Amino acid sequence: MKIAIPLAEGNLSLHFGHCEEFALVDVDQETKEITKIEKHKPPAHQPGVLPQWLHEQGAEVIIAGGMGMRAQQLFTQNGIAVVIGAPAVSCEELARAYVEGTLEAGENICDH
Repeated sequence: MKIAIPLAEGNLSLHFGHCEEFALVDVDQETKEITKIEKHKPPAHQPGVLPQWLHEQGAEVIIAGGMGMRAQQLFTQNGIAVVIGAPAVSCEELARAYVEGTLEAGENICDH
């Protein structure tokens, strides 16, 4: 499984569209171990660009702090599951919590 996580200053960026980079975290679903982490600078933020780009990178899940409804729909249309309301912690912590089923998502902090 490949999990996309928007980062700012090394932790989850609370608004995915304004992140500095994306961590693409490969996780073995059987062992629940992180097998690889790659960090990529995203293309310029415009409507519809990030969901398509992350789909092309092989992402199956995106973990975000906040995300507008249209962006959520676009990710879903690109076959990427959306988790919002995640805390601003490291990509390793988020990926581990997600695969272990312990990630506590809160409210969507995005209002558009």
